[in-house]
Amino acid sequence: IGVTNAFAFPPTTFLSHQQVQQQRGGHSLFHNNNIMTTTTPSSSSDTRLFAGSAVSSLEFVKDVVNDDYNATVLIGRKEDLETLNVQNFLSSTLELQGVSTSIIKVMMDALDMKKGGSSSSYVTTTNKSNNDNDDDVHKLSLCALPTKLSRHNHPMAVHTLTTLVNAQVPKKGNTRIIVVTPSNNPDIAPLASAIAKAFPAFSKKTTKTPPKPRNVSVMFVQAPPSSTEEDTTSPPPTIITDETALHACQAVAKGVMLAGRLVDTHPEQLTTDQFANECQTIVNEFPPGTIEMTQIVGDDLKEKGYGGLYGVGKAATCPPRLVILEYNGNPESEEAIALVGKGIVYDTGGLSIKPKTGMCGMKSDMGGAAGLLGGFYAAVSCQTPQNIKLVLCLAENAIGPEAFRNDDILEMYSGKTVEVNNCDAEGRLVLGDGVAHVTQHYPNVNVIVDMATLTGAQLVATGKKHAGILCNTQDAEDRAMAAGQHSGDLCFPLVYSPELLMDEFKSQVADMKNSVKDRGNAQTSCAGHFIESHLADTYEGDWIHVDMAGPAVKDQRGTGYGVGFVLAMVKAPGF
Repeated sequence: IGVTNAFAFPPTTFLSHQQVQQQRGGHSLFHNNNIMTTTTPSSSSDTRLFAGSAVSSLEFVKDVVNDDYNATVLIGRKEDLETLNVQNFLSSTLELQGVSTSIIKVMMDALDMKKGGSSSSYVTTTNKSNNDNDDDVHKLSLCALPTKLSRHNHPMAVHTLTTLVNAQVPKKGNTRIIVVTPSNNPDIAPLASAIAKAFPAFSKKTTKTPPKPRNVSVMFVQAPPSSTEEDTTSPPPTIITDETALHACQAVAKGVMLAGRLVDTHPEQLTTDQFANECQTIVNEFPPGTIEMTQIVGDDLKEKGYGGLYGVGKAATCPPRLVILEYNGNPESEEAIALVGKGIVYDTGGLSIKPKTGMCGMKSDMGGAAGLLGGFYAAVSCQTPQNIKLVLCLAENAIGPEAFRNDDILEMYSGKTVEVNNCDAEGRLVLGDGVAHVTQHYPNVNVIVDMATLTGAQLVATGKKHAGILCNTQDAEDRAMAAGQHSGDLCFPLVYSPELLMDEFKSQVADMKNSVKDRGNAQTSCAGHFIESHLADTYEGDWIHVDMAGPAVKDQRGTGYGVGFVLAMVKAPGF
C-alpha cells in the first residue's frame, strides 16, 4: 500500500468495448487496484466509453503534499476549526499564501455552530511549491459538522460528512480534504468510511472521451485543545500519522466502495456466477492460504438439503450458490464469528410478482451480502486477529417454469418444513439455510451476524439511516448498538419476543409458513425470528440479525452499509 496508503483507478478503466473484447475475449474484469468493475461488450464494433468510478484515486495520507492541488476542503466541528486557526493552518501547514484574512472571517461567520453548513470561495493564492511564484485560483471550502446531535446519531455526524464531501469536492482535478477531529476523539477510520461513501464506483453513463482525472487526498488533523483564559496560545494541530489507523482507513474505504459498486451493478451483469467471481478475486488478492473458499452450487444444494436457497433460485439462468469464505486470523482461539449475507441478485417477487414500480431497484436486494463481503475483505486486509466465517446465500428470485410456488412446501437445511405463502418473502428462506449451515458445521462459532435488505417494514420501524437489529441476548444487542454507533453504520433494536410473534407463521400442513398473517404485528421482528428458528437447537451463542433495507441505498446508490459495522464487531486493528 505504501506510505500514503493510497489506491488508484488505472487508465484501463476507460478502454473501449472493442479493446476489452480483444484483451479479455469478450468479458472484461477491470481491477481498480483490486476493486473490480466489470463491463460486457454488446458487439465487437462497440467503441463506447463509460464513466466508471466517481473518483480516479482516493488516498489517506500522513504527511502534506502541496503540489498540484486545485481545491482544499477543511471539515470539522466549527469549534475545532476555530481552535485550528484556519488562517495560520493554510499558510504554514498547507503552504497556501495570500488568502485574505477577511475572506476567512466571512466564511467562518457563515457557519452555524450547532447546525453546521459549508462556505466556499475561489481565492487567489501563492503556492510555495510553485517555483514561478505565480498566483493560482484555488477553491477553498470550509465545512462545519453539526454539534446539535441526539444520542442515536454518530458523534461526528457521519451522514452530514458524506453529504458535505459529495457537495464540495470538485468533479475534476486534484482535491485535498483536511478532516479536523476533536482533541478528545481522534478515531479516524469511521470518518474514512463516510468519505468513501461520497464516491460511487460504478457508472455506465456513456462519454465521448475518458473522464478527466479526479484525485482526492485525505489528511486527518487532531485539533489542539481550547486555550484557557490564563493561556491564550494554542499548540499547533497534530497531523495523525498512525500507520495502523491509516491502513484501516484505506481498508474500510476500499470495502465500502466495493460494496457500493456491487449494489449499483445491474443484474444482467452481477449474476450469482459473477458474484462468486468477485469473491474469488478477493481470495486471490491475499497470499495463498489466507482465505479458504468453498461453494455449493445448483443441484448440489438440492441434494444436500438446502431447500430454501435452492427453491428460491432454481428458476434463474444462473444457479443459486452458497459461497463460504473462511479466515483464521487467530488459529489459537476456539471461538469464531460468522457473517451470513442475503445475496438476492435480483428480486422479481417470484410468482408473487412485484408491481412495476415496486420491482425497480431490486438489484439492491443483495445489499446484505455486499456489505458483509466488503467488511470481510477489509477485516482480512487489517489482519484482524479473529476467526471469521463468511457465508453468502446467492440466488435470483426469478420467474419461469421452474419457479417455486405459493403452496409449495420447502424442506430447509435445518430439517424444518416451510409452507410458502409468499414467494416475495424469499430472503428469510435463503438466510434460514445460511444460519443452519453455520450452526451445524462450525461448532466454534459463538457469534452469528446475518445481514439483509429483508423487509420494507424496517424503514417504517427504524428509518433510512438506522438498520433494525434483532438480538437473542442483551449482550449481543449492546455489542451491535456499540458497533453501529462507533462505525457510523447506525442501528436500533427491534422487539425481541419469539414466543409472542412466531404464531404469525402458523401452518396446518408444515412446521411454519414463510410470511406473516398480520402485517401490523411487528412484521420486521417476525421476519428475523423466522431466520432465528433455523438455528440449530444446540447453538448457545449470540445471534444478531441486521435488517438494513433502508440504509443500504440512498438516492438510488448503494451506500456500502455494513462494512464499518463488521469492522467494529470484529474489532479490526485501527478501527
